Amino acid sequence: MTKETLQGNATTEALMLTVEKVAAMIDCSTRHVYRLEDRGEMPRAVRLGNCVRWPRAVVEKWIEEGCPPRLAV
Repeated sequence: MTKETLQGNATTEALMLTVEKVAAMIDCSTRHVYRLEDRGEMPRAVRLGNCVRWPRAVVEKWIEEGCPPRLAV
């Protein structure tokens, strides 16, 4: 996974994921990620102006729980 450098040698993983990173995590296309979100089958994205991001912790928890539909959670 990609890490971002903060200060000096300290690194941390990004807290918010792009559609490309989410797609890589679940091994599918970016378009499929958007379809899953539109159908309520994955966590809802956060829109920050023109940016679309998913909280890393939410996506990781969703995967650990077996990818249940958002509407069932």
